Amino acid sequence: MAGRTEVERPGAEQWVPEGGDVDALREAAPACRGCELWEPATQVVFSAGSAGARIALVGEQPGDVEDRRGVPFVGPAGKLLRRALDEAGISDGDVYVTNAVKHFRFTERGKRRIHRTPEMAHITACRPWLAAELDAVDPELVVLLGATAAKALLGGTFRVTQHRGELMDRETPAGTRRLMATVHPSSVLRGPPEQREEAFAALVADLRVAAGAISG
Repeated sequence: MAGRTEVERPGAEQWVPEGGDVDALREAAPACRGCELWEPATQVVFSAGSAGARIALVGEQPGDVEDRRGVPFVGPAGKLLRRALDEAGISDGDVYVTNAVKHFRFTERGKRRIHRTPEMAHITACRPWLAAELDAVDPELVVLLGATAAKALLGGTFRVTQHRGELMDRETPAGTRRLMATVHPSSVLRGPPEQREEAFAALVADLRVAAGAISG
């Protein structure tokens, strides 16, 4: 189309330090220009938790609260996730938390910033960070929270609703990994109020599968 500007998305690979540990990755991430999302975002939101964690939780992207604070899962969805982890018997020390996409994608509506789902191009551009994180942490299990996280490691044809709560050993762009997919906690909050208790219980049930996978 005439006049259309092509968005440059070279991918994050050139900014990812080879063989870097989690601290080195966090230090390098603010310089990343792998896609255009860095520019309107307040800051990169990298990860939280132990570099020796047994479970890595992978979400979609930071939200408005996370973008302002620079820490993943500290908004409403994060609070719900922490409650679900507690009910499932998973301790904070066992968990490393990150996102498939490290910058907040949004549309401005007045003074509000409205979440926009990342495109596959954003997921692909940011994937080198996720692969490097999983290599550095080497968790026993990777829990994929929602469709975007699943796309990052399992491709666009994987359906969370068909496989949620299943333990899988799969070859991924981050190597061979034991995986489990479930819904993103934000989907519980977006659901009809009368169904939220049931949706939360289903998320806890999936996380109990994850807890059982590392209990041995």
